[in-house]
Amino acid sequence: MMVIKIGGAEGINYDLFLEDLARHQDQEIVLVHGGSGELNKISTKLGKPPVMVTSASGHVSRRTDKDTLEIYNMVLCGKINKSIVEKLQGLGVNAVGLSGMDGRLLVGKRKDIIITEDGKKKIIRDDYTGKVEQVNVKLIKLLLENGFMPVISPPALSHDNEAINVDGDRAAAMIASALHADILLIFSNVPGLLRDVNDETSLVREIRKENIAEHMSLAKGRMKKKIIGTIEALQQGVSRVVLSDARMQNPITQALEGKGTVIQ
Repeated sequence: MMVIKIGGAEGINYDLFLEDLARHQDQEIVLVHGGSGELNKISTKLGKPPVMVTSASGHVSRRTDKDTLEIYNMVLCGKINKSIVEKLQGLGVNAVGLSGMDGRLLVGKRKDIIITEDGKKKIIRDDYTGKVEQVNVKLIKLLLENGFMPVISPPALSHDNEAINVDGDRAAAMIASALHADILLIFSNVPGLLRDVNDETSLVREIRKENIAEHMSLAKGRMKKKIIGTIEALQQGVSRVVLSDARMQNPITQALEGKGTVIQ
């Protein structure tokens, strides 16, 4: 069992990535995708450019008010998810596209965002952001056991049945944990965890899982969420996590061979 998360940042060639994915379809695979780059482009065109906020704990996330949530659903659940399904079907993979809301696939708590502004803490109450707490394993296994490949996008569903923006990397980690996956592959547009974010040759190639928290200081920007997701997956029984580069040739094959940052 393998869970794969593909990001949506600039520079990722989805066609080449999905061609390599199709070569591994004899395995049980769950694909989770993001779409930050496309979301930023479309939201800006629609007059609602992205606004990022930094929580009091230092984590950066997208400010998701009701208007942003509607664009988020349109881009991730619609444009990106169905584009991936279309391409996989063309490659002979019987993919099924789902959002985290479908069948209560991903359920979690909507949370108030606490930010620090002018030295004071401020609560943003009209934000639709949350964290995945439950995974509908029965639905995923139903698809896998009948020869389908699930292609899953955020958002998730809150306990009050509202759509919520959840982090894709941490959602993938929860899915991998719930399914007792052997491996979680997290792809982005960098080689993995870097000692110097400006030097792609400074890759950290291997980390013992008991030492992963010590490397959090190296994680900058979006990589912080990937490391948090990695820690959560390993703590809940996933054997191996690889942070790897979706821009290279045959990215999945190379990641399975150890290309990237391997944590186990």
